[in-house]
Amino acid sequence: MSVETDVDGEPTELSRVEELAGELGEAIAQTPEYQRFEETKEAVEQDDEAQEKVQEFEQLRQEFMLARQTGEATQEDVQKVREAQQELHSLPVMDEYLQAQEDLEAKLENVNKVISEPLAVDFSDQSSGCCED
Repeated sequence: MSVETDVDGEPTELSRVEELAGELGEAIAQTPEYQRFEETKEAVEQDDEAQEKVQEFEQLRQEFMLARQTGEATQEDVQKVREAQQELHSLPVMDEYLQAQEDLEAKLENVNKVISEPLAVDFSDQSSGCCED
C-alpha cells in the first residue's frame, strides 16, 4: 500500500483515513455476517436449480423491462416476474443467501452510523440540492 506524505515525509490525514478504511474493510471481511454471506453466495452459485431459477427470473425481468419501455407491458407480465421471483426465493439455498445478505446489510448500516456520528452530518436531509437557506 502506498502512503501519501507531506513535504516533511509525515503521513497526511487523507492517507491515514484511507489506511483506516482499508483496515475497516479487512475487519468487516472477518465478521460472521460477511463470512456467512460469502458461504451462502457460494452455495447459490454451486446450486444448479438455483442457477436455473436465477436465469429464468433474469430473462423474464429483462423481457418485462423491454416491454415496459415500449409501453407493451401487461399485468400478466408483472405476474410472471413476481411468480418467478417467488419460486427463486422459495428455494432454501436462496432463502439462506437472502437472509445472510440482509444480516450483512444491517451490520454495514450500523457501521455507517458509527462512522457518521462524530461527523454530525445527516446527508439524507440534503438530497434535494447542495445549498439550503
